Parts: sequence; structure tokens; C-alpha cells
Amino acid sequence: MSLVMTDLSHCAVLKAVKQQQATLQRHLPDKRQVAASFSKAAGSYDSVAELQRAVGSELISRLPDIAPAHWLDLGSGTGYFSRVLANNFPDSDGVALDIAEGMLRHARPLGGAQHYIAGDAENLPLRDASVELIFSSLAVQWCADFAAVLSEASRVLQPSGVFGFASLCVGTLSELRDSWQTVDGLVHVNRFREFSDYQRLCAASGLRVRSLDVLPHVLHYPDVRTLTHELKALGAHNINPGRPGGLTGRARIQALIEAYEGFRQEDGLPATYQVVYAVLEKPGPV
Repeated sequence: MSLVMTDLSHCAVLKAVKQQQATLQRHLPDKRQVAASFSKAAGSYDSVAELQRAVGSELISRLPDIAPAHWLDLGSGTGYFSRVLANNFPDSDGVALDIAEGMLRHARPLGGAQHYIAGDAENLPLRDASVELIFSSLAVQWCADFAAVLSEASRVLQPSGVFGFASLCVGTLSELRDSWQTVDGLVHVNRFREFSDYQRLCAASGLRVRSLDVLPHVLHYPDVRTLTHELKALGAHNINPGRPGGLTGRARIQALIEAYEGFRQEDGLPATYQVVYAVLEKPGPV
């Protein structure tokens, strides 16, 4: 009887996970839209990437003391952290992988990695056990099937290899989301998964969780237009399903500005990013 109950409970958990996965897939943008948006932003990305620099640097500081012979920069973007990794590990062989070919074209002449590959984090075009380190900063939040990302990371990591990632969770850009809600209630801000989903999926991945936490990172802007311009320059403007089509009317923009002013602080208008930091390790030989 206990075995049957366990099986039923397991089935119920699997069903709930699949339902959550289907819901998230409906809410996250199509991969082709993600690739196109970030490819288009390749030329402007580095000029407005304060958050990306800060988060990636924090993630690097959290990595264990290792000297990988082979590393993967997963979601490498313009290659800024590929160059950091190459500098930190000068005798290593690095792969920069991104779904946006425009980002790779921008990054390749700047150097850092030895290989530049257009690929999907949910289906990595790499051999089993081929790298000792996977570094991924602010990329996997665009992946609907994060369980597949973890499975692929486990597959390509060598035993005792490390997967360090930084992502975004629910609560990101809450000020902008809440301000839009007072205007029209439509989807104007990208959706992200719950931190509890990261906890659950990492725990079930077969990788050992060395650390996993969420920290807020707050930027300040003089006005709403500066924030929305930066999001567009980063390629991270609203690309979710359900977003309003066409141009946003002047009256609604003015209503947004007035609503956001309610959040103003001494340093300006805050934009809060809830950043998930994780360091996972593939079990080594016993």
C-alpha cells in the first residue's frame, strides 16, 4: 500500500510540474523573438549594461577556486565575461555560446573565447563531459524549460565540474509592472519564474547545490523614459506573449510616468531586479 501511495504522489508531483512548465512556456517569449531582439541590440548593449556587469562580477566572485581547462560562457552576449574568463584562466580553452547570432558576430572580433557557437541552452551542441566550468549570467531566465538547461549542464560537465548561473525571478521590475497595472492592466513587463521554482528544479537536477540565493539589485533613473530606453538598448524590453500590440498612446505613457513617480526616491526612480545566484556542482567519482 505504501508503495502505491508513493507512486501516486510522484505522479501528482510530475503532473503539477508539467502544468507549471506549460504555463511558463505560454508566458515566456518564443526563442526566435529572444534571438532577434538580442541580435538587434548587440551594438548598443555594452553602453547600458551596468546591471549585467555588476551581476556577472558578483557571480564570478562566488565561483569556487578552480582552474578549468575548458569552460563554457552560456548566453555569452557581447562576450564581456568570455574575456574576463579568458583573463582569469589564460591557459584554458573557452566556448562562447549564444542563441543570438548578432551577439556572436559582435563578440568574435573582440576575442576571449576560442570558439563561438550559436546554440540553445536547452539543447547544447557540446560533447558529454567536455567542460569543467559553465558560467551563465542573466541568460537562463529566457529559457522556458529550465529543467532541460540543468540536464544539459549536467551532461556536458565533467565530474566535479561547476555550473554557476545568475538569473532573474519574480519581483524583477516590480515598480514598472505595478505602474503599468494602474494604467491598463496589460502585459508590459517581462515575466520570470518564481525563486521557489529555481530551488525545486536545482534540488531535483542531480547536481549538488553549493549555494542558491536571491539578492535585490536596485538601479536608479532620472525618469521613466531613460529606463525604458535602456531596456530597449539591452534587448530586454517587453517580448512576452500577451504584450499589447502597436504603439503605446501618449495618454497612457503620461499615465505611466505619473504612476511611476509614486516610487521616486532621493536617488531617482528605482528599478529593482531580483537576481538569483547559484553555484551547482556535478558529483565526482566516489
